[in-house]
Amino acid sequence: MLRSLHCLCLLLQCRDMIRAIRACKTAAEERAVVRKECAAIRASVGDNDQDYRHRNLAKLMFIHMLGYPTHFGQMECLKLIAAPGFPEKRMGYLGLMLLLDERQEVLMLVTNSLKQDLNHTNQYIVGLALCALGNICSAEMARDLAPEVERLLQFRDPNIRKKAALCSIRIIKKVPDLAENFINPAASLLKEKHHGVLLTGVQLCTDLCKVSSEALEYFRKKCTEGLVKVLKDVVNSPYAPEYDIAGITDPFLHIRLLRLLRVLGQGDADASDSMNDILAQVATKTESNKNAGNAILYESVATIMSIEDNGGLRVLAINILGRFLSNRDNNIRYVALNMLMKAITVDTQAVQRHRATILECVKDSDASIRRRALELVYLLVNESNVKPLMKELIDYLEVSDQEFKGDLTAKICSIVEKFSKEKIWYIDQMLKVLSEAGNYVKDEVWHALIVVISNASNLHGYTVRSLYKAMQTSGEQETLVRVAVWCIGEYGEMLVNNVGMLDIEEPITVTESDAVDVIEMGSKRHTSNLTTRAMCLVALLKLSCRFPSCSKRINDITVQYKGSLVLELQQRSIEFNSIIEKHQNIRSALVERMPVLDEVAYSGRRAGSLPAAVSTSQVVALNLPNGVAKTTAAPLVDLLGLSSDDIPAPSSSGGDFLQDLLGVDLSPTSPLSGTNQAQKSGTDVLLDLLSIGTPPAQSTSSTPDKLSSSKDSKNSGVLERLSSPTSLQASSPSGGSPVMDLLDGFVHNPAIPEGNGSAYPSVVAFESSTLRIMFDFSKSPGNPQTTLIEANFTNKSPNVYTDFIFQAAVPKFLQLHLDPASSNTLPASGNGSITQKLRVTNSQHGKKSLVMRLRIGYRMNNKDILEEGQINNFPHGL
Repeated sequence: MLRSLHCLCLLLQCRDMIRAIRACKTAAEERAVVRKECAAIRASVGDNDQDYRHRNLAKLMFIHMLGYPTHFGQMECLKLIAAPGFPEKRMGYLGLMLLLDERQEVLMLVTNSLKQDLNHTNQYIVGLALCALGNICSAEMARDLAPEVERLLQFRDPNIRKKAALCSIRIIKKVPDLAENFINPAASLLKEKHHGVLLTGVQLCTDLCKVSSEALEYFRKKCTEGLVKVLKDVVNSPYAPEYDIAGITDPFLHIRLLRLLRVLGQGDADASDSMNDILAQVATKTESNKNAGNAILYESVATIMSIEDNGGLRVLAINILGRFLSNRDNNIRYVALNMLMKAITVDTQAVQRHRATILECVKDSDASIRRRALELVYLLVNESNVKPLMKELIDYLEVSDQEFKGDLTAKICSIVEKFSKEKIWYIDQMLKVLSEAGNYVKDEVWHALIVVISNASNLHGYTVRSLYKAMQTSGEQETLVRVAVWCIGEYGEMLVNNVGMLDIEEPITVTESDAVDVIEMGSKRHTSNLTTRAMCLVALLKLSCRFPSCSKRINDITVQYKGSLVLELQQRSIEFNSIIEKHQNIRSALVERMPVLDEVAYSGRRAGSLPAAVSTSQVVALNLPNGVAKTTAAPLVDLLGLSSDDIPAPSSSGGDFLQDLLGVDLSPTSPLSGTNQAQKSGTDVLLDLLSIGTPPAQSTSSTPDKLSSSKDSKNSGVLERLSSPTSLQASSPSGGSPVMDLLDGFVHNPAIPEGNGSAYPSVVAFESSTLRIMFDFSKSPGNPQTTLIEANFTNKSPNVYTDFIFQAAVPKFLQLHLDPASSNTLPASGNGSITQKLRVTNSQHGKKSLVMRLRIGYRMNNKDILEEGQINNFPHGL
């Protein structure tokens, strides 16, 4: 009421200006009127006109609400507050609350006026001061004026006590240390009969409990039973038109009391027991056909779910939420879903009873309700109900809106992967998803499906036949085409010959030409992207060996891409055409089935269970996109915060490439084993795969005729294109036995020499209070661009470091290769050290000097420690 009177007074003071502004037809005219009024106000302020000061301030507030600056009139607020009369103070305080906030330094000048007005004999002036303080109180003002506000909590007039309680809430939020001063006065307000005082007193007690554990314990012991009695009186009170809404007795007081009881009962069994009966009464007696009643029910459910365990009450609360889900109001359904997501962690079985209703909410027309219900369904899924739930969700996937398919598909795929015990069920569900929403399936999902198919040897025939049939009806789904193309390329003969038939299958008739037709259709779809077409070319190459009768047709299809504007497709076409026409004697070895992919390792990488950091005992270099070369799977950009321009050039190790390709572990078996060992084992596995035998030892030897050079192909890329649906960049190993290039002979790179004596001084690369790193340098014979570095790590602290990891990053004009470290445990107090060798190649040798950034990680006393640094003091000439 007081605020309404203030607004009416403001409008009366500004009626002339309001008329002038309403008469304006353009923004420019409005600005002109405002500028004219501001000029008049400035002139009046300069003349110190006391008679019109309140009117000027009223106009300033109206101009402020229109969005124009009014800072020049702030001091007028203070002058009006200091005036003796109530009308001037009313306008001054209104301007203070509207034009200023707690960040303004000028507020320091008003503290004294507020203190005087809080002690004023006129209760209306006291009310003005409390209202202003409750709106703009800063921490400094709260400390200065808290005693006055605390005293006013016992004032004779209930309106002043109500305002003082609201002001106290602001004070304890600004200065929690003052909370203990308000505990006893706040407790006395809970016994008030005046509705406004009781309401604000309950809110003050709630906020006190949140900021002070002392207040929480006090109210639990002294006030819980009193609050239960007050709530019982409110529930059983007769009709009171002043505070009732739609026939519901005083819903605002209901809600405030329930929230305070929730705070008091949380974590305290005795307090929870004392309020169980009244909570049950509120939950059963409150009408649910009115919005005010639903608000009370919602708060009672929130209270029941927060206090200590009472199984019967919780079932009652969850049943109320189930009724909410059937309400026609979208807001009520949404808050019910939100509350059920919290309740599921407390009583899953009770929530499961409403599973059918929740599934209906997934099909709701409101997007927010759909998404929230989908999240809840995801939490409800367990091993016993996953199959019926998946059937419902996949059925809905067929008719769901396009904007919702992405979220729904992601959840379905996650559920299938999480709860699939039978591979055939997993494959069936994923094929349904690919058929209905394949364009929304993420890459890692269909990659995982291929891994599972690869490991399910008894289901290869069933899977390829299912995919073939799915392609006939859902050929527009991109990821379905990719998986189908991959499987037909690998297991095409099983499709044609109906190999591996299951009892649930009916035989189908597919000719070799039909299988090629499917892949040709996939490659020529106008929506197919580069990855799909590249996979189609690989599948065609494989079928050219499996289906000799279609070899010429496949070659004709492949040749069509020789003139492609996409370099990747053009290069694959040239290389594959060369293999079909000129290298038929080795084609069968090149297009053998992919080895069984390591399902456990792939699942671990997807889940993030494999360490992203460098392992000092198992170091295999990995070539990452954009030429990033390092010894971990984590990008160097993440390692040291480098920009894309600072990413280092590729290293010369391809061990991890072979590991991903062949599904074998190529890492050394001991910390002291070198990179050469890993590369040699990888080479042997590759040669075994191709059934070629061990190549000659010398690098200048020529290959047999069957491996003669093909001039129209980039041979270093052939292996890459045959081994994976997407491009894998593999550089030749840096040592050990040479890797055979598939068409042009052998590639041989010299191993890293042990060293040729150091002509450069050692440097302290990094030193902290706990760790010291020394670098010793030497040069590779006949190669001034390459620097060999031996890093020596010393622990200066009395604690042993375990899981020691060293990482480094260099700019793009440098190439960096790290050998395995000698150990991953660093002894304490310098009683031992770890050594690790690095090789740096400077492409700008003589123009730019070396620079390197370091990251060192280790565990000490079960804590992960991370240290970083940069080396700029490399010796000149490296």
